[in-house]
Amino acid sequence: MVIIYYSKMASSVGGNGYSDVTRVLFCGHYWPASTIYTKEYLQNYPFIQVDEVGLEHVPDVIQNYHICVVKNKCIDSDIIAKATKMKIIMQYGVGLEGVDINAATEQKIKVARIPGSTTGNAIACAEMAIYLTLGVLRKQKEMDTAVIQKDLGLPVGETIFGKTILILGFGAIGMEIAKRLRPFGVKILATKRNWSSNTVSCDLDGLVDKKSGPEDMYELAREADIVITCMTLNNESVGIVDHKFLSALKKGSYLINIARGRLLDYTAVFNHLESGHLGGLGIDVAWTEPFDPEDPILKFPNVIITPHVAGITEYSYRTMAKVYTCFFAMHKVTSHLPIMYLLL
Repeated sequence: MVIIYYSKMASSVGGNGYSDVTRVLFCGHYWPASTIYTKEYLQNYPFIQVDEVGLEHVPDVIQNYHICVVKNKCIDSDIIAKATKMKIIMQYGVGLEGVDINAATEQKIKVARIPGSTTGNAIACAEMAIYLTLGVLRKQKEMDTAVIQKDLGLPVGETIFGKTILILGFGAIGMEIAKRLRPFGVKILATKRNWSSNTVSCDLDGLVDKKSGPEDMYELAREADIVITCMTLNNESVGIVDHKFLSALKKGSYLINIARGRLLDYTAVFNHLESGHLGGLGIDVAWTEPFDPEDPILKFPNVIITPHVAGITEYSYRTMAKVYTCFFAMHKVTSHLPIMYLLL
């Protein structure tokens, strides 16, 4: 759905000499392509000023901006209270768990994100889930060691064919994962809070072999050889992959996470890797980011990690940058009331 609304931006004079400049704040220097591509597409819109500020400096400057793109910055009520000119707080992609939406609402600040199904983000994340799954099955770290040691024919990996895969969270990403898994000859299980036709945008016949709500996740875990988490992080889902869930898995099962790091209980995952009950772990997201490369969990030979790049592709990021360009600057009418497009 596209909602069009008008908002009067505070009159100011930017460094480009234009009055009524809309100032956009990108929080932090991680995921640099987000800022680079957005600035590239905004070159013909001199009345839009985009700045990238280090995470630690955001609270000191946020009062100067009309739009905030949070990335991995936590925007709490204290920061929002300082954002006196703010009209919109946005995420470059999906996931708004770092924004105090209630505090923003009280300040009459809109909060927005771009659905991953519209930009290629969901597809990119699904591809990464497959990549990590194959990586742990074929023992990526041990293969790297074999190359260094000039060995051949080792390690002996596993095939994805014939496996039972549980997708925790059958949203846009979960659906794209299932579509890509089906040709591998696997059995697909999935959980979702609401399976009504209004919340599922594809025909499930032939795509999911067994579906249920989160309350049945332990029962489904007993059948799974591989679990892929792609749930939304909220108060209910923090640490949902815990000792009870991991204990329900078959010995030697694999765990993949391309959603949010805190969905997994660190201690439970570590202990199940140490005991050998968990056969391998592939993660694109971690409990803290950037993750400590010396963390003990990364010392296990059956753990592989990527640096939160599941949704980061040339296609997805350029598509998002184009959407933001429209969002920031599609129209500028004579009354200096920018038209903003809010994608829900």
